[in-house]
Amino acid sequence: MFRAELDSIDIRILRALQADGRMTNVELASRVGISAPPCLRRVRRLEEKGIIEGYHAILNGPSLGLDLVAFCMVGLRHQSEANLKSFALATADWPLVRQAWMVSGDSDFLLHCVAENLTTFQDFVIEVLTANEQVDTVRSMLTIRQVKKHGLVEV
Repeated sequence: MFRAELDSIDIRILRALQADGRMTNVELASRVGISAPPCLRRVRRLEEKGIIEGYHAILNGPSLGLDLVAFCMVGLRHQSEANLKSFALATADWPLVRQAWMVSGDSDFLLHCVAENLTTFQDFVIEVLTANEQVDTVRSMLTIRQVKKHGLVEV
């Protein structure tokens, strides 16, 4: 099922950390049923292998004044490797773009955007996104509400 060699304890560790990445190693060890030293060794091994990529606080956008969430499907003028790489690099400089994927199908990129309001988002689309020389088409979808929120992968 998994590419990496994981046993049932590793999987329990990943599930527990994905649910609460702030718990202490002692608490984690207790939850997965092993002592603290081998638990810490396992966590470090999972980090070294790149299975655990990092630890982050999940922030509440609306409480910070970021009320708008939108997705943009972006089509490029040309899909050469250089153009794809250039556009991918450009997304790193756009604070409104929180996540970006290169995709197949009708579009070349899917951008997850978060903004203060509709005006801020519209300004980004018009002044930044469509103004990018690589961009041919942009289709935007404004969200109504999030109905599911889980970790990015199921373990």
